This record gives sequence, C-alpha cells and structure tokens, in this order.
Amino acid sequence: MRVAVVGATGMVGNVMLQVLKEHNFPITELIPVASDKSVGKRIEFGGLEFSVVGLQTAVEMRPDIAIFSAGGETSLEWAPKFAEVGTTVIDNSSAWRMDPTKKLVVPEINGDVLTNEDKIIANPNCSTIQLVLTLAPLHKKYGVKRVIVSTYQSITGTGVKAVQQMENERNEISGEMAYKYPIDKNCIPQCDSFLDNGYTKEEMKLTNETKKILDPKINVSATAVRVPVVGGHSEAVNIEFENDFDLNEVRRLLHEMPGITLKDDPTTYSYPMPKYAEGKDDVFVGRIRRDESQVNTLNLWIVADNLRKGAATNAVQIAKLLIEKGFI
Repeated sequence: MRVAVVGATGMVGNVMLQVLKEHNFPITELIPVASDKSVGKRIEFGGLEFSVVGLQTAVEMRPDIAIFSAGGETSLEWAPKFAEVGTTVIDNSSAWRMDPTKKLVVPEINGDVLTNEDKIIANPNCSTIQLVLTLAPLHKKYGVKRVIVSTYQSITGTGVKAVQQMENERNEISGEMAYKYPIDKNCIPQCDSFLDNGYTKEEMKLTNETKKILDPKINVSATAVRVPVVGGHSEAVNIEFENDFDLNEVRRLLHEMPGITLKDDPTTYSYPMPKYAEGKDDVFVGRIRRDESQVNTLNLWIVADNLRKGAATNAVQIAKLLIEKGFI
C-alpha cells in the first residue's frame, strides 16, 4: 500500500503520520508531500526515513491513497490530478464537503455510502464530526428536530501559528499574530471568516455538514468560539427531539455507539475535558441532562481531540474501511 500524506510537515500531517503508525496501517511506501520549501526534508516513519516530495512528483508516483491536509485551494487543484491516475483521495479540507457528487463520511455513521467509484472522499469538519457522532444514535431513536451548539475550540484548529501566538503571549514575547486579538486569557467569538448572514464559515459548516451526513431536516444553529486550549474542541449542545426520551436509555445508546466514551457522573465529577481528550481517538460525552425549560429537549457536553478524530483519525478510518471493502 503506497500512501501519500499531503501536508505531511504541518500540524495535522504530523498527527496523521502518528495515527497511521498507531493503527498499524498497511503501508509499504510512505510518500510525504509538502510545499516546495519543504521538499527534500527527511521524515521518519516506522523506523525508516522518507524524503518529502512535491505534489507533481507525488502524482507521478501514483500512490494507492492520498490523504490531504494542506488546505482547500491545494485540494481543489490537486485532488483531481491524483484521482485521474487512480489514486483514492481522502481530503481534510472544506473543498469538497458540500459538493453533491462527493461523499462526506464519518465511518461509524455512513461508511456504507462508499463505493468503488469514489475517488475523492471528504472528511468532515472537526467540530462537525464529534457533534454528528453523538447525534446519530439519538436521531435514529428519537428524531432530532433542532440543535443549538456553542463550541469552545482549540487553537490547534488554526495551526502552528496560533499555538506560537499563545506561547509568546504567555512568555511576554512579541511575535506574529494568528488572530486579530490576544488569545491567552481570552475567548474570541470568531472561528474562520464572517459570511453575509453574520455567521462564520465554521458555524455554517456545523449546520450544512450535519444536514448532509445525518438528515437535511435537522436544523442547526451554531456559535463557534476560539479558546486558549490545545487539547481539543468542546461543545455545549442543546437537542430538541420529535419524541420524548429516557435519560438512562440516552446514556445506553451513547455508551453503545462506536467511537464514543461516556463520562457522565456528577457525583464523582466525571465529565469530558479537552485536557484529558488530547491524544485520544474517541469522542467523549457527558453532562447529560434534560432541558427543563422545553419538552423533548436534552443538554449535553461533547469533547474530542480535533487533530485526531476531528481530522487524522477519521481520515485513517475511512482509508481502512476502503481496504476492508476491497475498494483499494
């Protein structure tokens, strides 16, 4: 299995390599791909060293799989070129997510939609993945009508530049700013750029991707906030159902959902936190309680490492599923 990782020297790319290794992915040849300034750098993987190559060279090498973590413009230009030579592309950017001809996949939810014909497959947004993984079993049982979600998103979702900004601020060092404002000891109610409707792109991703993955009838209203955290994204979620629910059954459904770990015991102060989700593949759910202000409505709290299940892990799980189905 010849696997190209596009954006191998970036933050998500590094985690991608780590996840591939941890999951014992059947790689016979790794093709690390990055921008021209990184070509020639050496990357260690599985006890061997591989040279970073450029995009055109990688296409000519005809990998079996190419996992992209290099931004939307790169994906729009280069994913079709890989697909043309027979490579299956799994793309982490937003470039293909809402394309009606492309599948948007969380394997535990809709992995069955994949076919041998899918050569460009979209990985959902990090905040969407942890939300829909939690909603899926509850929607199946009770019918989700409306979701109100407020996110508390890690600076790692912005990238290395944001992490450096926070470290500089904590050490009282002047440096390049990833955000328009200080992030340390602050919350910035803006993730990505603003749209004409007053929402940010990140907020509309939560709305549109949830509809595409789960059900177009589900209404989602989101507020996305950047917080000075590195471990993962957190979400406070209010879910209105078509039908009433039993809290114990809600907990059972979530406990039995693959990819979810339940941490929900107020008596022992057990609830999800990004500090303890960091480096883990699961989505953690807790603070489960009935909304006493409205019928058929539930509150809960979701946390996941945005670089793992929110990006790298989900992409690797898609690749493993393609192999299991015999598509690669």
